[in-house]
Amino acid sequence: MVLLSAITLFACEGNYKNVQKMNLADNAPIMEGKGINLKYTDSGRVVNNLITEDFLDYSNLEEPYQEFPKGVTVYFWDEENKKNTITSDYAINFVNAEIVDLRDNVVLVMSDSTVLKAEQLYWDQKNEWVFTDQPYQIRLNNGTVNNGDVGFDSSQDFTYFFSRKNVGVQIIDNSEKKNTTNEE
Repeated sequence: MVLLSAITLFACEGNYKNVQKMNLADNAPIMEGKGINLKYTDSGRVVNNLITEDFLDYSNLEEPYQEFPKGVTVYFWDEENKKNTITSDYAINFVNAEIVDLRDNVVLVMSDSTVLKAEQLYWDQKNEWVFTDQPYQIRLNNGTVNNGDVGFDSSQDFTYFFSRKNVGVQIIDNSEKKNTTNEE
């Protein structure tokens, strides 16, 4: 009798998990959120603040992802506590790949007033790299403007920036001219 009860108990537990999976519609999110304002802290300091109207979590799928169908605004602060902002009309976070895909009216405003605009921007979180294959415009804080037709690759802090094809205006400061006299 004890053996039969134990077998029944384990069989029911396995069936309960299967019933839970069947109750979810195919490809339905495991969680939905409305009016999200999520703050991420590190050592008591706010590092990121994500704000979105709608959040869909598909972590129940084989390739888990999180979707922000009505867009997202993310504020993030660097080590010097300088605030940067990124917004887009749509976003998706591929959890395992650690890639965020921002789409439609993507605007990145850096703390130094650099502004990047694009229709799509990928952020590789693991490699700290941003890139796109779509047209973009970046306006640096010194007035330099770069309009790219085919995309770019860059470190996430823009210290390394590789444009594939672009036109623009480069601001060159000639106010400090070097002394060109020859001394023997």
